[in-house]
Amino acid sequence: MTSAVSVQRPVANGSSFGTFGELLQGRLQPGNRDFLVTLPIARWSTARFQWQPDQELRVEPPGKRKSLELADRMLRQYGCPGGGTLTLSGDLPEGKGLASSSADLVATARAVAGVLGVGMPAATIERLIRPIEPTDGVMYNGTTAFYHREVRLCARLGPSPPMTIVGVDEGGEIDTVAFNRKEKSFTREETSEYRRLLHSLSEAVRHGDVRTIGRVATRSSEMNQRLQHKRLLPDLLDTCRKAGALGVVVAHSGTKLGILISAADPDHDERLARVVDECHDIAGEITVDHTLSFAPRGERSTQSAPTPPVGSSHAIR
Repeated sequence: MTSAVSVQRPVANGSSFGTFGELLQGRLQPGNRDFLVTLPIARWSTARFQWQPDQELRVEPPGKRKSLELADRMLRQYGCPGGGTLTLSGDLPEGKGLASSSADLVATARAVAGVLGVGMPAATIERLIRPIEPTDGVMYNGTTAFYHREVRLCARLGPSPPMTIVGVDEGGEIDTVAFNRKEKSFTREETSEYRRLLHSLSEAVRHGDVRTIGRVATRSSEMNQRLQHKRLLPDLLDTCRKAGALGVVVAHSGTKLGILISAADPDHDERLARVVDECHDIAGEITVDHTLSFAPRGERSTQSAPTPPVGSSHAIR
């Protein structure tokens, strides 16, 4: 346990963005290290922690047990007596591959840290979450390569170029923790290809090369089919090709798939309308999301995350 701290304020808030699946997910050699590359989107989890010295610790909604565990660990670690109420909200549905659980945990860490008045840099959040579950790298601003099973940063790639994502959902939910417990076999050729794809993607993000980003995301979607088959992937690939979009991105361990469109495309609105129309025929209700583009700068060490924008994503029926 670290040295005891005094409560600085009775109530504090924290937030974290989600991610639309992964631009790339696979395994790197040497070391059999599973990794993913995040695609931050303007959807959020928000946590509010109210410290109460004479109360037990509880969470709302009651099912957010992992966030409750994290809050309890933090209070114990920092020697803070009592408990309180942790309230989570947001627009990241569970079990879809939008990093809802990871975002809940990061938002919780920031909210509790705000009450305690302690710094909460990304590396500290990693350490706190590591015993709880595999997680996405949403504690870092921008696009990151992340060892999700280890809960360790691989590399920070930089801000994502602005893109629109037309999303469809295959339905149901997938337990990410259970998925990550499954033993997965990769050939030497596959791990070599994942390394090449990661190198290409790193360069593409750095230079704002949206075509290469789309190509890598599409290839990763195809390679993931034997691990978590997406029945709608062939239809989305066909729609993407006909519309001249960038590529297809999937939640490798979730139920969401999306088509990427560059926000800088002079034909963006027309291309978006065509993709939306085509996707209606594939899956009925669809969503339109937008990537978050962070200004390149040093890692923030405060508890807060960027303020969630209003109306940044929506569903279309």
